[in-house]
Amino acid sequence: MKVFITGGAGFLGLHLAKFFSKKKFKTYLLDIIEFDKKEYPKSCRFIKGDIRDIQSINQLYREIKPDYIIHAAAALPLWKAKDIFDINVGGTKNILQASLINKAKRVIYISSTAVYGVPKKHPIYEDDLLIGVGPYGGSKIAAEKLCFQYIKKGLNVTVIRPKTFLGTHRLGVFEILFDWIHDGKKIPMVGSGNNRYQLLDVDDLVEAIYLFVARSGHPQGVQEQQGHPKGDFIYNGAFNIGAEKFTTVKKDLEKVFIYASSERSESRSHNKNSTRQARTISKVFPTPAFFVKKTLWFFEKIKLSPLYQWVYDTADKDSFVSVKRLTETLNWHPKYSNSDALIKAYKWYYKNYKKIKSRGSGVTHTVGWKQGILGLIKKIM
Repeated sequence: MKVFITGGAGFLGLHLAKFFSKKKFKTYLLDIIEFDKKEYPKSCRFIKGDIRDIQSINQLYREIKPDYIIHAAAALPLWKAKDIFDINVGGTKNILQASLINKAKRVIYISSTAVYGVPKKHPIYEDDLLIGVGPYGGSKIAAEKLCFQYIKKGLNVTVIRPKTFLGTHRLGVFEILFDWIHDGKKIPMVGSGNNRYQLLDVDDLVEAIYLFVARSGHPQGVQEQQGHPKGDFIYNGAFNIGAEKFTTVKKDLEKVFIYASSERSESRSHNKNSTRQARTISKVFPTPAFFVKKTLWFFEKIKLSPLYQWVYDTADKDSFVSVKRLTETLNWHPKYSNSDALIKAYKWYYKNYKKIKSRGSGVTHTVGWKQGILGLIKKIM
């Protein structure tokens, strides 16, 4: 079987490539940016290309003849609005059209829970109102509408709406958090930190994607969901995914602080001649949410902060989705809790700290983001 992964050079693309190669799929990876090929299985085929170029996409499909497409390519919120819509909407339309013409067995579209905006009720269900915040949220809603249009045309499409996911190789905004924890800095919350904010481990996301692919055309033994037709069509439509076990932002982070403190202690005991590391254990402290949000909005507009509106607008709110539709359809459950995912990601960060810091910054999830004004604030924490 052949799987074609767009956004293959990204954080999720890397994890998908490793998993599907291990499952003996012929794995093809497409991205507009360069691949760090040494991180990938040797069996992967790397293709540099742009999903906005419909002629190139059609040519690739004719050459590869992919059975399954995992469409993970996306312009992130830090990008220009025009590029966000051209890539996230126009590029998605090209992938869907080529998949329909070439009779692909299934397209897995990686959307986002950003399509729900800043909801007032929880948990959030797939049929709740979609209100995107900013160009990124709006583009994801528009791309999803295309997916549902192509389902009506006969293409099998699974839309996955993951909560913010992390794991090994995940940097971006998490690199800022991990950098502060590594240096023993106090972490200012937006608000009290007593809100419940669901995350997701990338390994859980990848396994769920694999199950949608592996079970397509083989619905036997899968619990049928009320309102869904029988057969392969049961996998068509939108599915939320996030950790099933999570507490408050404050409590989940405190578990990471305890782990980070133990890592520092162990490092000092094994390397007495190394530069002494910070002894302070990171702690969270509350801030006035209204004032902090207005301040972050201002710094974002003058391009001194990497935090975009959806991040800080939801930071002090409950934010969690129902995963019942997914777990019942796949008869499967996510393995990792919020704190499990955070600790696992931080453990990788700590181990690779020097290498990560030598790379420089960027605007993708696989490199750190420039902290801007946050870097100045860090110095006084």
